[in-house]
Amino acid sequence: MADVSSPSGSFGLTEDQRLLRDAVRELAQERIAPRAAEIDRAGEFPWDVKELLAAQDIFALPFPERYGGIGADLLTVCLAIEEISRACATSGLILAVQELAALPILLAGSDDQQARWLPDLAAGRRLIAFALTEAAAGSDPAALATRAVRSPRGDHYVIDGGKRFISHASVADLLIVFAVTNPDAEKSHRRLSAFVVETATPGFAVSRLEHKMGIRGSPTAELTFDGVRVPAANRLGEEGEGFAIAMRTFERSRPGIAAQAVGIAQGALDVAVNYAAERIQFGKPIGELQMVQALLADMEAGTAAARASVPGLRRDRGRVTRGCPLGVAV
Repeated sequence: MADVSSPSGSFGLTEDQRLLRDAVRELAQERIAPRAAEIDRAGEFPWDVKELLAAQDIFALPFPERYGGIGADLLTVCLAIEEISRACATSGLILAVQELAALPILLAGSDDQQARWLPDLAAGRRLIAFALTEAAAGSDPAALATRAVRSPRGDHYVIDGGKRFISHASVADLLIVFAVTNPDAEKSHRRLSAFVVETATPGFAVSRLEHKMGIRGSPTAELTFDGVRVPAANRLGEEGEGFAIAMRTFERSRPGIAAQAVGIAQGALDVAVNYAAERIQFGKPIGELQMVQALLADMEAGTAAARASVPGLRRDRGRVTRGCPLGVAV
């Protein structure tokens, strides 16, 4: 994904990626950053930011052009997530969760399923969430208890059970739900299947929202499924392929969450550098004190190391903070 064609072999970005990064950075700093503190204080999903991302085609990044998307690669999506998260961690998750939950459709959906759901997701007209985790099954998907029983005629499934810690489920229009369809399968990873469930379906409910210490504008929900009837046409892949779909999804989506963490770290470093340049003690900015300089250097080194550990994100940050005593690259 990274451009390594330079003589030095160093990682870099294409011109299009630099332009995209800079445009998202400017948008985030001017339109999202001023809202960040209020979003976290209120603990409410920022619908205005969602509409902003839709209007600027940022939702379209991970989706193919034939469905109204931009067709960007994973690195480009990570660049956008990082820059938005640098301004507001909650807002960075809006794009990250949309990509995460759309991936099962992109990876395993039929042409008809992709044509049915992806255009609205790429345009930001609908939101989607990824519902795998349960109270007793987090890191062990094979232990899921939610059941999906196929009707005798085979035209639909009935889902019963519950999910927990599901990001954006209370604001989503669609859910990717993983449920047991073959409890007697010899191999545990063949027990699960994946379904696209519309949240307006009778029997589905958000039973509780988690109270969190941070990223409070991103709702994390507990869900119940009580006889939720889902058309067989909403199953992704074949029966028993749910575990494989989930693992393939995680392989593609986890770098985005790592990019979010890097963005949060860079945002914290920005604040620290600016404060060090403005705060006066002993007649001079504290950024001129050796101990403070060492702290800032450690923060920069840690952030750079984190960025280097995210696939494709190691790169030239492009400019230097004005007034920073260390010339910390941002």
